[in-house]
Amino acid sequence: MNINEIIKTRRAIYPSQYEKGEIKKSFLKTLLKNANSAPTHRMTQPWFFKVYKGLSKDKLAKEMVKSYDQLNNENSTEIKKKKIIEKCKKSNCIICVFMKRDSKKSVPEWEEIAATAMAMQNMWLTCAAYNIGCYWSTPKYSIKMNDFFKLKNDERCLGFFYLGIYDHGKVKSKKRIPIEKKTEWNN
Repeated sequence: MNINEIIKTRRAIYPSQYEKGEIKKSFLKTLLKNANSAPTHRMTQPWFFKVYKGLSKDKLAKEMVKSYDQLNNENSTEIKKKKIIEKCKKSNCIICVFMKRDSKKSVPEWEEIAATAMAMQNMWLTCAAYNIGCYWSTPKYSIKMNDFFKLKNDERCLGFFYLGIYDHGKVKSKKRIPIEKKTEWNN
């Protein structure tokens, strides 16, 4: 595929769409190397990742449910907790996405968040090129997981990147608003 096709075929593929199948460590290394090539103002390179496969996904899922409960207290539902656990079980791999704030604060925080999002886009495009399903989730309860992740004060979780094998023939394109309606040309 050329870059235009990769961009057009990039989709959120949810864990409920994943099938059984192993994502190889060699692919995950390529994925993370591509993330590391993202643009970053002043080369702060604020992103870092934690990869969960196998039994470590179960520990992550339990902590996610615990954090969801802490955040929602009496509004917590068993259905939501079950969905959290199912997403983890159905995924072959979960990559937790983090941002470390530049100690010099040489760029605004939003630029470091944007740089991390660019790293995520590189990951998403890599998955599209290799026909690997992926989905980036940014649940509110992740703010309660700092101790679990052993994060420092200048670090924060920006979500979870779920990965799995899927049948790309079953995924349909969604209609987008034409770019002509979103562009103003000035000469």
